[in-house]
Amino acid sequence: MNRPTFITIGLLSGSIGATVMFFALQSFANHPQMIPADVKSQPHFTASTPALIVPEAPSFTRAAAVSVDAVVHVKTKTKSAATGSPWYDLFGYGSASQISQGSGSGVVIDPSGYIVTNNHVVQSADLIEVSMNDNRTYVATVVGTDPATDLAVLKVETEKNIPALTFGESAKIEIGEWVLAVGNPFDLTSTVTAGIVSAKARSINILRGDPKTMEYPVESFIQTDAAVNPGNSGGALVNMAGELVGINTAIASKTGSYSGYSFAVPSSIVQKVAHDLVTFGEVRRAYLGIQIEPVDEELASQLGLDDVAGCAIVGVVPNSGASEANLAFQDVILAVDAMPISNFPALQECIAQYHPGDFVTVSIIRNGQKEQIDVQLKNRDGFVNARADSGPSEATTINWVAACNAGFSTPLAHIRKDLNLAQGIQVSSLGSGPMQDAGIRKGYIITHINGSVIHESEQIRNAFENGERGLLLEGIYPNGKRAYYGVEIPK
Repeated sequence: MNRPTFITIGLLSGSIGATVMFFALQSFANHPQMIPADVKSQPHFTASTPALIVPEAPSFTRAAAVSVDAVVHVKTKTKSAATGSPWYDLFGYGSASQISQGSGSGVVIDPSGYIVTNNHVVQSADLIEVSMNDNRTYVATVVGTDPATDLAVLKVETEKNIPALTFGESAKIEIGEWVLAVGNPFDLTSTVTAGIVSAKARSINILRGDPKTMEYPVESFIQTDAAVNPGNSGGALVNMAGELVGINTAIASKTGSYSGYSFAVPSSIVQKVAHDLVTFGEVRRAYLGIQIEPVDEELASQLGLDDVAGCAIVGVVPNSGASEANLAFQDVILAVDAMPISNFPALQECIAQYHPGDFVTVSIIRNGQKEQIDVQLKNRDGFVNARADSGPSEATTINWVAACNAGFSTPLAHIRKDLNLAQGIQVSSLGSGPMQDAGIRKGYIITHINGSVIHESEQIRNAFENGERGLLLEGIYPNGKRAYYGVEIPK
């Protein structure tokens, strides 16, 4: 389906009658006013009127200026067989094919030409064209798709870098905060609308799972009242700093056009999914391994809780990270890595940022006492699944990955540009092992090992396999902080 996804949500409506106020004027008799002669004229005093303070209207010019050039118009063409006609068959012409066209929006997330959009915008398309704000047009290829989040990554080949948006932290935006929706509604390019964040971690049951692949939808939308219409799908939701905080995906409508609310995939999910699709060609999704139920007043009373907050565990998946960390039935989860958990969509949004093998700190209440438990996330099959990008053979790869328990990938182009790096391999996932013991954290970019420049993960493999005692790692984190680590090689 190449058109934007719509949902139908009943919206309450009402009218407010206008109140007209009438002021009665008192009439005075036409008698002259008598003033005693010995009374001198007095100065005329009037009550001072306080100055009317008009709050300064927010300016969206800066956010709009950095956004419009990085949001593109996505046009698709899809061939489909026409309904068979006996007349065509009779004269040997066969069935004529039909070409359907669709359109949407996309956001450039890397100057080298990587673009994120909605999966439903490009699904089944035979030809994808991307038009920039300066009227340049490119043919795009699909790097990868993730129906579970309705996201897809495209790639265009350009002779020079193109404008790209910087990811913002969707977890930090607050309800009531101003945001902009940038896209191409009704084929009107580079359209900007403004609104506020109406809600977060919203599930609207619009995405469908795939029983064949056991992929289930991840819904934790940012809800806004910014006007979003057909063609906005895949466009940008940006904060006042012009940072990407979401990808516009759906609207609440009875007519198919904007009538109240729109929904965007938060950037925390977008960034991780896009990174995985570019790096691995697939999304490596982590699971905590629990079923939860939001705590209400009744449940809080049953569990003897002082506050109505968090989510109670109602089920633990065997062989999951939660099971191995001894999370148990009726434990109440308050937060995961300091992110408050109030419902299942909030938990999905939080865990969707991680890879199998990563550790998270789960804050719980158990038997009235607050505790913090470290949990190693796993994949759906119950494995850590931390592996390197390449290796000469499966056996060798398993050996060296088992030794360092980490996964590696090439840093995205915009990270290399920001850090002025010509080399380096990034730690994309990290489990318990010598690298974690040395203090290395996920995201660390290894630039040198024992003084040798690192250009590919194969060199890391060779270093681990051929090193005698230990390795000296030199590198940098995406925030610009340089760090050095001594890693012991297990034998």
